[in-house]
Amino acid sequence: MAEKLNVELREDFGKGASRRLRAESRIPAVLYGHGQDPIHLSLPGHDTALAARNPNALLELVLPDGETHLALIKEIQRHPLKRSLNHLDLIIVRKGEKVEVEIPVVLTGEPVSPAAAFVDLQTLTLLVDALHVPEQVEVDVEGAEDGFQVFAGDVTLPQGSELVNDAEILVASVALPRVEEEDEETEEGAEEEAAEESSEEPAEEE
Repeated sequence: MAEKLNVELREDFGKGASRRLRAESRIPAVLYGHGQDPIHLSLPGHDTALAARNPNALLELVLPDGETHLALIKEIQRHPLKRSLNHLDLIIVRKGEKVEVEIPVVLTGEPVSPAAAFVDLQTLTLLVDALHVPEQVEVDVEGAEDGFQVFAGDVTLPQGSELVNDAEILVASVALPRVEEEDEETEEGAEEEAAEESSEEPAEEE
């Protein structure tokens, strides 16, 4: 279901105008696609921030004259320190249209202890229905053992989705944790170094 946002048209441009908008708790944005001229918008800050928590959220943009557009977030620019929204690029979508999107990979289940599961590819690129973009792609690792691997071509995709990635790319794997082994090697190295330094110290004179 689309997130509804009442938006305003933006006539002032530039960094100063954008800063003034953000000071008013609004977010500058540009809407484009389907051969239309770009439309510069001002979005409500709080509602937009909530919607943008899902980077593939479908938005219903309501303009002041009542005209509406369905759109997806194409790009988010954030403040480098605060991570607040600075600017959005939005792309117009229509019913029946296919779009290419990045979908997060999420692991489900638990592997056989002491093995641990790892996400090797954070997102999968899929071709999906513009009005039904899945929130995530799930990879089941329940009962998996050390050496288990899942490649893109093995993943069960959401209904109606098509894989864009190379089918041979590694998505998730299960392996034994290596932290303890590394700690032991570090301790052994420290002990050997201490022993060497001790043997090199000159004997005390009587």
